[in-house]
Amino acid sequence: MRKEKRIAIFEGKQIRRHWDEDAEKWYFSVVDVVMVLANQPNYQLARNYWKVLKNRLNKEGSEVVTKCNQLKLIAADGKMRLTDVADTVTLFRLIQSIPSPNAEPFKLWLARVGYERIEETYDPELAIHRALRTYRRKGYSDNWINLRLKSIEIRKALTDEWEKRGVNRGDEFATLTDDITEAWAGLRTREYKNLKTLTKENLRDNMTNLELVLNMLAETATTEISDVREPQTFPENRQVAREGGTIAGNARKQIEEKTGKSVVSGHRFIGTSKK
Repeated sequence: MRKEKRIAIFEGKQIRRHWDEDAEKWYFSVVDVVMVLANQPNYQLARNYWKVLKNRLNKEGSEVVTKCNQLKLIAADGKMRLTDVADTVTLFRLIQSIPSPNAEPFKLWLARVGYERIEETYDPELAIHRALRTYRRKGYSDNWINLRLKSIEIRKALTDEWEKRGVNRGDEFATLTDDITEAWAGLRTREYKNLKTLTKENLRDNMTNLELVLNMLAETATTEISDVREPQTFPENRQVAREGGTIAGNARKQIEEKTGKSVVSGHRFIGTSKK
């Protein structure tokens, strides 16, 4: 899912999700939900918890597990990987099987998220206002938020352009993004996240203002070049991505030459998230 938001936030925790246009419903990553409800410290432990819980529910004859589907959601390494998902109704039933003080707040959150998505299909501006509130609640400055929201618009224009050029697989999107990032920052996406000691966190949410600006320049340049050149194959799209990224990469080098400081930073955002 590229045109809808892939991540929701519950009390500072990321919940991956997918909006099914035909069914008009959300599907949420079961492991992410388990991590929150069972208070598991990392993804692998949450996976193990869910595996044990699935076996128990199957033995009890519960229909919850059979109602869980598998979809490709973006993983920590930026690639699309199959993972168990459940719709809101199934998650409500699953919550009953996990003793947790977060159960009731999570039910309310699920109901609110579902309602917001339906409203946003009629008024997309609501999604923008919700993003503003989320970033402010986490402690980001208004100046940074404005840049971040603009970066989302630029990214969408780029992914729309890629789709027009026949790019339609998650791994292809990840590869093209890597090409752009490496061309302007000198690091592939995973290397960039490692520099900032990020795991599941969003890389752009941890960029400085200058990093965001250069990333936007790289993606805008790629979109404009692609629009003019109209690449027909994936290798041609990769060449365009590298050229767009190089434009921002040259700007980065000039800034570093004038300031004597590295633009690409290990700085990561540590906010003051409020409930």
